[in-house]
Amino acid sequence: MRITALAGGVGGARFLRGLLHHLERTGDEAAELTVIGNTGDDITLFGLRVCPDLDTLLYTLGGAVDEGQGWGRADESHHVAAELAALGATPTWFSLGDKDFATHIYRSQLLAQGMPLSGVTARLASRWGLPDRRVTLLPMTDTPVETHVVLDEGDGSRAIHFQQWWVRHQAALPAERFVVAGLDGATPAPGVLDAIRAADVVLLPPSNPVVSIGIILGVPGVRDALRGARAPVVGVSPLIGGRPVRGHADVCLRTIGVASTSEAVAGLYADFLDGWLVDDADPMAGRMRPVVTARPLLMSSLEAAADIAGAAFDLGVRLAAKDSAT
Repeated sequence: MRITALAGGVGGARFLRGLLHHLERTGDEAAELTVIGNTGDDITLFGLRVCPDLDTLLYTLGGAVDEGQGWGRADESHHVAAELAALGATPTWFSLGDKDFATHIYRSQLLAQGMPLSGVTARLASRWGLPDRRVTLLPMTDTPVETHVVLDEGDGSRAIHFQQWWVRHQAALPAERFVVAGLDGATPAPGVLDAIRAADVVLLPPSNPVVSIGIILGVPGVRDALRGARAPVVGVSPLIGGRPVRGHADVCLRTIGVASTSEAVAGLYADFLDGWLVDDADPMAGRMRPVVTARPLLMSSLEAAADIAGAAFDLGVRLAAKDSAT
């Protein structure tokens, strides 16, 4: 069984960790998981290339994440950041721990030597034992891309990096639109399109539909591959009661003129979506286009995340079986 997932940061990482746990407890440990990670929120800080979503996926699936935050390393210290602040180095609003710095130093070193991001990510994945769990992590593209937010300031507009808007300002500054520099000229990283085409099930975890999964879908060729995929595509709504459990997906949806409902989010994937998981209290429950399954969607524990991921996976398997029978 070959599973391919498109994922952003915390929500996607926790869902996928739950999926691995589900596969282990059901005896499907031979399944192969390929994760296509968002790189649209990558940023250069202190001369180092930081890939927040890829790192969250690495640390979570590798068992090293700070559980309280959902990102960064567990048992972290911040001596380097403190010294940089004492020196007057900026920015100070983006938290990097000492162990985390090592990841970014190594990544930046290899990139400077000419290694593509996909090769660097494979090196880092080996550090965290992902191949041993039959997990392959791919960046969506080797092309450097960065998401910027165009702010509505009344008397004019200006653009800031997505991370500044998201982390420093907590998405509170009114946004006109998102612009992803470099995306039009990007190409899928090696293995990305093959992973979609060869999959038995494709999953969309409850990642941000605008600035995580939406950015991956913007890489030329990815959306077309999903439209033509032989495997069913099953997504999980990132909203419960019209709001995200964490993060600012509702603000992002509002910025692009989309309602904060599971139905509206499903509409963003309508050209390729076959199945959709929503919370059991969602008004979309019971609708059949796409096939909708309702169940509690709060990932309050590893077991809860495994139940949710298992439900999405099982729906995909059922849809695949139905397709093969017709």
